[in-house]
Amino acid sequence: MKDFFITEPADIYHARSRNGEFMSSHLLADFRESPALYYKEINGEIEETESAAFALGRAAHCLILEGRQAFDRDFVVSDGPVNPKTGEPFGKSTKAYAEWKNSLDREVVSGKDFGFIVKLQASVLMHPAAASLLADGVAEGVVRAEYCGVPCQIRMDWFNPQAGLVDFKTCDSLKWFESDCRRYGYIHQMAFYRAVIREVSGITVPVHIIATEKNEPFSTGVWKLTPEVLDFAEQANRSALARSIECRRTGIWPTGYEEIRVIDNL
Repeated sequence: MKDFFITEPADIYHARSRNGEFMSSHLLADFRESPALYYKEINGEIEETESAAFALGRAAHCLILEGRQAFDRDFVVSDGPVNPKTGEPFGKSTKAYAEWKNSLDREVVSGKDFGFIVKLQASVLMHPAAASLLADGVAEGVVRAEYCGVPCQIRMDWFNPQAGLVDFKTCDSLKWFESDCRRYGYIHQMAFYRAVIREVSGITVPVHIIATEKNEPFSTGVWKLTPEVLDFAEQANRSALARSIECRRTGIWPTGYEEIRVIDNL
């Protein structure tokens, strides 16, 4: 199975989705929402921005899934240069901080943010099922295949040779995580990953999601997605991919709201 995995920097992987070369789970989700949105994204009409929360999430994934050595390769923990007049770090909006940050070849994680990430890591490692899933496997493996007639790619958080696909998420509360799975399209994402893996391996792998709360007590939970719920989501993905082929053929990229809709209940 590991023979199908590609090791590739994240920026290269994402660039090949954004230019329309490969369909990713993120772009497929945008297409399901609005073909017009997807079209604008792959044509560079929407500026790519990264929120502080997303950047912190990348750092957390790196430490938790790839370990401290990989984290230190890509990130530096620092609050920045110290102002000799005050003995405190320069503010992030200052010229001194900007010059210091631009001189680095790694991304910066503040001491406070690193402490937060370590709490997430400790929670995951203390959960027996989560620790077992992450005890053996490959992090950030890329897989590419033609699926439903469309060149597709995935970048997995983790692949365990015995337990299959493992994804890591953070959430505000585990109590609402199952709702989050539906609200944020996690089930469709995992169904897409599972399908691409099946295309290259011929095997339908199990799927698990590890979720950790972003606040005290930083609890971790593990969910196994049933084949039935993944099959249902895969049907929606396959339908969207078929529509994407038709959009490319006709050059028509609808918003999805062209027709009059009806509100008929309270």
